Amino acid sequence: MIPRGMPQQDPVRPSKVPGLVLLLVLVAPALANERVAVGDPEIVPKDTRLETLWEEGGFTEGAAAAPDGTLYFSDFAQPFDLRPARIMKFDPNSAKTEIHSADSKMANGLMFDRRGRLIACCASPLGGRRALAEVLPNGTVRTIVGTYRGKRFNSPNDLVIDRLGRIYFSDPKYVGPEKMELPSMDVYCYDPDGSVRRVTFDISKPNGVILSPDGATLYVAETDNGTAEAEREENPQRGRMTLNAFPVKSDGSLGPKKVLIDFGKNTGIDGMTVDVRGNIYAAVRSARRYGIVVYSPAGKERAYIKTPTLPTNCCFGIGDSSKTLYVTAGRGFYRIGLKVSGHHPARADKL
Repeated sequence: MIPRGMPQQDPVRPSKVPGLVLLLVLVAPALANERVAVGDPEIVPKDTRLETLWEEGGFTEGAAAAPDGTLYFSDFAQPFDLRPARIMKFDPNSAKTEIHSADSKMANGLMFDRRGRLIACCASPLGGRRALAEVLPNGTVRTIVGTYRGKRFNSPNDLVIDRLGRIYFSDPKYVGPEKMELPSMDVYCYDPDGSVRRVTFDISKPNGVILSPDGATLYVAETDNGTAEAEREENPQRGRMTLNAFPVKSDGSLGPKKVLIDFGKNTGIDGMTVDVRGNIYAAVRSARRYGIVVYSPAGKERAYIKTPTLPTNCCFGIGDSSKTLYVTAGRGFYRIGLKVSGHHPARADKL
């Protein structure tokens, strides 16, 4: 979800409306005749183009590939109270986009587990579920866990599921009138036995999370815009904007963090995915430029894909679409063909 409190030079700025935050998305000129992807030729084919699949949303997020190849993504209304948030599904064969869940309880990040269940991070604004949840085949939402030590989560944002069924999810707070019950914003791990544990202690505000192909590293985007509540702050004190790597221990806990990228005064990363070679595909929201930036596991930039509006998330397809990167940005859903296949952490032993 878009962090609020951006400085004036950033492409997206919030405005205050009673009881909620209205997110404004600046629409850039169409990219149909422009080469949008540059960088390592082992990743980016010559003259590849970003294809528009759907641009009828309010604010899209959480791209996820289902086992059958269908793509799902979240769509928030703008303003939030215009209608309930929903989950859309796109069929690569028919190129049709339909509603899967007409009321997703503010589902944001999405991912399918190894059993084919659609798992969602439901955010907080306007009665959002504030929970890690399962979205059933009929579109209804069932809470998996909504509290930690008796206190409600802040606003679950993004998730990644490992091959053992452990779910790592971030819990920041960017928008919404709901008060925080927890004293901090952290990454949690939901274990298959139903227990929940806090796994980060030195990230001020986590956003996107993703695992390396071998499951040995958890990448966490720290995107601290300086606000903890939805009330408008005229001069919020921005915190760290970084991409971090944590070693994953055998019990699922994390070792010491390593800062791979420090964005300094620029806004950092929203959602992320990885390819089979371990490259990180990050939705970068920097005022310098925005789009999907591809980084090596060491944090070196390898390629750049320009998006028509501010990007929020991305994922690779499955099967015939394994080398296709799907992107949520602004009010739309897009795809681009690449030269490398994507990695799906929860299904690693099935691909």
